[in-house]
Amino acid sequence: MKKIFEYISGIRPVEASLDAAATDHLNNLTKPPGSLGRLEEFAATFIRASGSIPPKLEKKTIFIMAGDHGVASEGVSAFPAEVTPQMVLNFLSGGAAINVLARHAGIQTVVVDMGVNAKFEPRDGLVDHKVAMGTKNIAKEPAMTEQELERAVFAGISLAEKAAKDGRHIIGTGDMGIANTTPSTALYCALLGLSPDEMTGVGTGLDEKGVRHKAEVVKRALALHAPFESPLDAMAKLGGFELAGLTGLVLGAARNNLPVVVDGFISSAAAMVAVKAAPAAAGRIFWSHASKERGHRKALHEMGVRPMLDLDMRLGEGTGAAMAIWIIEGAVKIYNEMATFKKAGVATAL
Repeated sequence: MKKIFEYISGIRPVEASLDAAATDHLNNLTKPPGSLGRLEEFAATFIRASGSIPPKLEKKTIFIMAGDHGVASEGVSAFPAEVTPQMVLNFLSGGAAINVLARHAGIQTVVVDMGVNAKFEPRDGLVDHKVAMGTKNIAKEPAMTEQELERAVFAGISLAEKAAKDGRHIIGTGDMGIANTTPSTALYCALLGLSPDEMTGVGTGLDEKGVRHKAEVVKRALALHAPFESPLDAMAKLGGFELAGLTGLVLGAARNNLPVVVDGFISSAAAMVAVKAAPAAAGRIFWSHASKERGHRKALHEMGVRPMLDLDMRLGEGTGAAMAIWIIEGAVKIYNEMATFKKAGVATAL
């Protein structure tokens, strides 16, 4: 993990020197100060994260990272593992929810094979960063080796760095992996000290008996692998290849002053690992929404995070990130296109 820690050491806190200018401009637009609520906050956060005035938000990408999980063999999902590669093909053909929302918001989607238990022919929109054909069963052994963790994290870092080099203005996280709510739940419990009973949810649609069984699997994994030397150690023992890739994506975005929008339950677990490992990364993250998946609101509260949206969504794929990017773009347009009192010839408050 030495290379990852060396990379993290280069992440700097967000530049706060632009805050005063951003706030002054927002307060001089033709509206009562603060009347656009969190839209003004989002514009200021984007400026702070990107380090530029005026802000520019045109080129948008969501990375949908996919991987399979050995823990699926424990019966923790209502869907079979075969759905992971099937959904990857659905993403590539444009038929999934994330494709619809991304088209609506003008967002490019990139599907990344981090560890799907299937082979894909090369095609547009698919990036091959396969580490292995799925992780090991975390209820019986570590999910991955340290070498596999490093490969997965740097795959995400490389995608963020390329996005920054290509002039992308914002990126978002998405995921696909049958059973991946189980390692995500385990990560929340390991790093936030939360109970599997209160954090374990229905995932793809388990009944209450299935949820109780899933919680017991999480407990077994935690008991087997504790203690955890670092957040990255927890990821290696409990995580997934797509989760580790998303962690790297957040770290790479932070190092390159690239705002990143985190999706729901799965992506938040990956981002949590990134922030625990590199606290300075937090300033470049937008937390898109509170998932309906049990435990997500509790985890966000424990992290001191207020999500942008609360729409009872729990699909994943990057759907919450797509909705949030659309709103952030609106906030940036308000900043850039709305008239000031002086320009519009409108009187200010007495």
